[in-house]
Amino acid sequence: QVQLVESGGGLVQAGGSVRLSCAASGRTFTSYVMGWFRQAPGKEREFVAAISRRGGVTDYGDSVQGRLTISRDNAKNTVYLQMNSLKPEDTAVYYCAADETTRLSRNPYEYAYWGQGTQVTVSS
Repeated sequence: QVQLVESGGGLVQAGGSVRLSCAASGRTFTSYVMGWFRQAPGKEREFVAAISRRGGVTDYGDSVQGRLTISRDNAKNTVYLQMNSLKPEDTAVYYCAADETTRLSRNPYEYAYWGQGTQVTVSS
Protein backbone atom coordinates (compact mmCIF):
# COMPACT_ATOMS: atom_id res chain seq x y z
CA GLN A 1 0.00 0.00 0.00
CA VAL A 2 0.98 3.67 -0.20
CA GLN A 3 0.96 6.47 2.37
CA LEU A 4 0.17 10.01 1.27
CA VAL A 5 0.99 13.31 2.98
CA GLU A 6 -0.24 16.63 1.60
CA SER A 7 1.34 20.02 2.23
CA GLY A 8 1.25 23.56 0.90
CA GLY A 9 -2.21 24.74 1.89
CA GLY A 10 -2.93 28.01 3.63
CA LEU A 11 -4.64 31.37 3.34
CA VAL A 12 -4.42 33.17 0.01
CA GLN A 13 -6.15 36.17 -1.48
CA ALA A 14 -8.51 35.87 -4.41
CA GLY A 15 -6.56 35.94 -7.65
CA GLY A 16 -3.51 34.49 -5.98
CA SER A 17 -1.73 31.18 -6.41
CA VAL A 18 -0.69 28.25 -4.28
CA ARG A 19 1.00 24.93 -4.98
CA LEU A 20 0.01 21.81 -3.12
CA SER A 21 2.31 18.82 -2.80
CA CYS A 22 1.57 15.23 -1.97
CA ALA A 23 4.46 13.00 -0.97
CA ALA A 24 3.99 9.25 -1.32
CA SER A 25 5.78 6.45 0.45
CA GLY A 26 5.41 2.72 0.40
CA ARG A 27 4.88 0.82 -2.81
CA THR A 28 6.21 1.90 -6.18
CA PHE A 29 4.82 5.35 -6.94
CA THR A 30 4.48 4.65 -10.65
CA SER A 31 1.97 1.90 -9.87
CA TYR A 32 -0.63 4.56 -9.05
CA VAL A 33 -2.85 6.95 -10.85
CA MET A 34 -2.93 10.04 -8.64
CA GLY A 35 -5.83 12.36 -8.03
CA TRP A 36 -6.74 15.52 -6.19
CA PHE A 37 -10.16 16.04 -4.64
CA ARG A 38 -11.59 18.77 -2.47
CA GLN A 39 -14.37 19.06 0.05
CA ALA A 40 -15.95 22.24 1.30
CA PRO A 41 -18.07 22.33 4.48
CA GLY A 42 -21.47 20.81 3.90
CA LYS A 43 -20.61 19.64 0.38
CA GLU A 44 -19.68 16.33 -1.19
CA ARG A 45 -16.12 15.50 -2.11
CA GLU A 46 -15.43 16.96 -5.54
CA PHE A 47 -13.02 15.76 -8.23
CA VAL A 48 -10.32 18.31 -9.03
CA ALA A 49 -7.69 16.60 -11.17
CA ALA A 50 -6.03 13.30 -11.97
CA ILE A 51 -2.81 12.24 -13.65
CA SER A 52 -1.69 8.98 -15.21
CA ARG A 53 1.11 6.84 -13.81
CA ARG A 54 3.79 8.30 -16.08
CA GLY A 55 2.29 11.77 -16.16
CA GLY A 56 1.37 11.83 -19.81
CA VAL A 57 -2.41 12.06 -19.38
CA THR A 58 -4.35 14.45 -17.17
CA ASP A 59 -7.98 15.19 -16.45
CA TYR A 60 -9.58 18.17 -14.71
CA GLY A 61 -12.88 18.94 -13.10
CA ASP A 62 -15.07 21.40 -14.95
CA SER A 63 -14.94 24.03 -12.22
CA VAL A 64 -11.14 24.24 -12.24
CA GLN A 65 -10.37 23.76 -15.93
CA GLY A 66 -7.73 26.23 -17.09
CA ARG A 67 -6.77 27.43 -13.60
CA LEU A 68 -5.20 24.36 -12.04
CA THR A 69 -2.39 22.12 -13.21
CA ILE A 70 -1.61 18.67 -11.90
CA SER A 71 1.88 17.24 -12.34
CA ARG A 72 4.04 14.54 -10.83
CA ASP A 73 7.72 13.90 -10.27
CA ASN A 74 8.16 10.15 -10.12
CA ALA A 75 11.79 10.49 -9.05
CA LYS A 76 10.58 12.33 -5.94
CA ASN A 77 7.42 10.26 -5.39
CA THR A 78 5.44 13.48 -5.36
CA VAL A 79 2.36 14.83 -7.10
CA TYR A 80 1.63 18.55 -7.29
CA LEU A 81 -1.38 20.77 -7.80
CA GLN A 82 -0.59 24.27 -9.03
CA MET A 83 -3.57 26.50 -8.37
CA ASN A 84 -3.81 29.91 -10.06
CA SER A 85 -6.45 32.64 -10.24
CA LEU A 86 -7.96 31.36 -7.04
CA LYS A 87 -11.54 32.20 -6.14
CA PRO A 88 -13.30 32.17 -2.75
CA GLU A 89 -15.30 29.17 -3.97
CA ASP A 90 -12.03 27.22 -4.19
CA THR A 91 -11.92 27.23 -0.39
CA ALA A 92 -11.90 23.61 0.78
CA VAL A 93 -9.84 20.83 2.24
CA TYR A 94 -7.79 19.36 -0.60
CA TYR A 95 -7.05 15.65 -0.58
CA CYS A 96 -4.52 13.63 -2.50
CA ALA A 97 -5.56 10.12 -3.52
CA ALA A 98 -3.99 7.09 -5.19
CA ASP A 99 -5.54 4.36 -7.31
CA GLU A 100 -3.60 1.27 -8.37
CA THR A 101 -4.91 1.15 -11.92
CA THR A 102 -4.15 2.29 -15.44
CA ARG A 103 -7.30 4.34 -15.93
CA LEU A 104 -7.99 7.88 -14.68
CA SER A 105 -11.17 8.23 -12.69
CA ARG A 106 -13.25 11.13 -11.33
CA ASN A 107 -15.00 8.85 -8.84
CA PRO A 108 -13.54 9.18 -5.32
CA TYR A 109 -14.78 5.68 -4.44
CA GLU A 110 -12.32 4.21 -6.94
CA TYR A 111 -9.32 5.59 -5.03
CA ALA A 112 -8.13 3.26 -2.29
CA TYR A 113 -5.58 5.49 -0.57
CA TRP A 114 -6.00 9.00 0.79
CA GLY A 115 -3.97 11.64 2.52
CA GLN A 116 -5.16 13.56 5.56
CA GLY A 117 -5.95 16.70 3.56
CA THR A 118 -4.68 20.25 3.55
CA GLN A 119 -6.83 23.35 3.99
CA VAL A 120 -6.88 26.04 1.33
CA THR A 121 -8.75 29.22 2.21
CA VAL A 122 -9.23 31.94 -0.39
CA SER A 123 -10.21 35.34 0.95
CA SER A 124 -12.16 37.84 -1.14
